[in-house]
Amino acid sequence: MLNFHILTIFPEMFDSFCKASICKRAIENSKVAFFLHNYRDYTLDKHKRVDDAPFGGGAGMLIAPQSVCDCFASIKSHQIGKKVINLYMSASGMPFCQQMAEQLAAYEEINVLCGHYEGVDQRIIDTHIDLEVSIGDYVLTGGELPAMVLADAVMRYIPGVLGNEQSTQDESFSYDGLLEYPQYTRPADFRGLQVPEILLSGHHANIRAWQRRRALEKTALVRPDLLQKAKLTPQERREFLQNLLPNNLN
Repeated sequence: MLNFHILTIFPEMFDSFCKASICKRAIENSKVAFFLHNYRDYTLDKHKRVDDAPFGGGAGMLIAPQSVCDCFASIKSHQIGKKVINLYMSASGMPFCQQMAEQLAAYEEINVLCGHYEGVDQRIIDTHIDLEVSIGDYVLTGGELPAMVLADAVMRYIPGVLGNEQSTQDESFSYDGLLEYPQYTRPADFRGLQVPEILLSGHHANIRAWQRRRALEKTALVRPDLLQKAKLTPQERREFLQNLLPNNLN
């Protein structure tokens, strides 16, 4: 089982997330567990404040170190001997990706700090955080939504969470670093829109070749930057890197 420990001053934001869809089933099947820690409960301030103005000036407020550090200390006291990683969801962190999600799934305990306001005191990061993680080049009000995104992506790699373990292998970014190919279901004819005939042929080799081609074409069109790191055959590399997108990638 993978345990997520979420440090947040808004634990109620996780209520619907934990009670729906794959997350709900994963919890019910004891594949993952979520523990929500409100670090406001650890503050020594008589007014229950956890933030203060930054030294040196600047707009907004920072999460002060005392409550968060004491919350971390309490959590870590129960994780001795476990494989643990401590994350801070931050717009200035390392970009989150599919490969990181797969690597994080190997841990037993993931502690995720959700900041708020203008961020957190650097001393929290220096003493308790192993990795700052960003879900994109934009700023959100707090780290709660990014924490949900991270948890959702990570739990998909826990055996037994998905109904079909093949799903994570064929998804975008897992499919040799390419975006996923187009997919169709019944009916074969929907209001005059036809499913590609090859998908109805039953010829698995041809189908896989078609899927590979469509994945390459979509990646080249939408995310050509991914082709540089994708697992391509020599022929694919010549066609898609040298001919199809010469101005973008060469």
